[in-house]
Amino acid sequence: MSINKIKAVFLDRDGIINKDIGYLHKIKDFIFLEWVFASCRHFQKYGYKIVIITNQSGIARGYYSENDLINLNKWMLKKFSNENIQILDVFHCPHMPESNCSCRKPKPGMLTIACKKYDIDMSKSWMIGDKESDIIAANSAGIHNTILIKNDTSQEELRSNAKFILKSIKECIQIIGI
Repeated sequence: MSINKIKAVFLDRDGIINKDIGYLHKIKDFIFLEWVFASCRHFQKYGYKIVIITNQSGIARGYYSENDLINLNKWMLKKFSNENIQILDVFHCPHMPESNCSCRKPKPGMLTIACKKYDIDMSKSWMIGDKESDIIAANSAGIHNTILIKNDTSQEELRSNAKFILKSIKECIQIIGI
C-alpha cells in the first residue's frame, strides 16, 4: 500500500449536491442544496478530496446529450470553485439500469476507476448518497464509511447497510473529520 494514498469523500450528485428533479441537464434547473458548500469546505479542511459520482441514464434515454452533461458539470464545478471548493473529478454512468455495465451504481465501477486514477485509500474514504445503491456501490468498492441522507423516514432506512443515516449533508460535519 502506498503511503501517498489520498482520502476522499465521494458524493452522489442528485439529491446530495442539488435538488433531484429527475434527469437534470439544464443549468436553469440546477438548485444547490443548502449546506453543500459549507460541508464540502469542512471535508477539505480535514484533508479529504471530493469526488462526484452520478448515474445519468438520461443520456442513454435520449433526454440529453453527453455534451449537455459536460456543460452542466463545467458550470457546477465553477460554482464550487467560486466557493473555494476543489472537486477532484466527476464520474458519470450514462447507461440504462438494465444495461449491465460495470459503472452504474449499485456496481462499484465509477468508484474503482476513481481509486485507480487518484490512488485513493478507500478504507479512509467516505460515500454520501441518498439511495441504497450508493451504499452498495461503496461497500463493493471497499468503502465502509457510508452515509445515507434521507430527509424522510422510510422503510429503506430500516434495510440500509449505511454506517449512518442522516437527514442532511449538514449533519455529516459532525461525523467526518472530527
